[in-house]
Amino acid sequence: MAKLTKLHRSRNHRMIAGVMGGVAEYFGWSPNLTRILFVIISSASAAVPGILIYLILWLIMPKATAASYAA
Repeated sequence: MAKLTKLHRSRNHRMIAGVMGGVAEYFGWSPNLTRILFVIISSASAAVPGILIYLILWLIMPKATAASYAA
């Protein structure tokens, strides 16, 4: 799997906006496990809804380009 050099939204592993795919690529994790973990943590947290965090990350994370990936 190609690794992102900075935190960006993924070009390769997107389901909605590529936020969780980008986090997974940056840390070298599995995108599906990252999504599942995000849903579990979001469901367990009553203080801050996960959808709000996802939307904020969608707005502030830039979209990955070919130059974003390490060779």
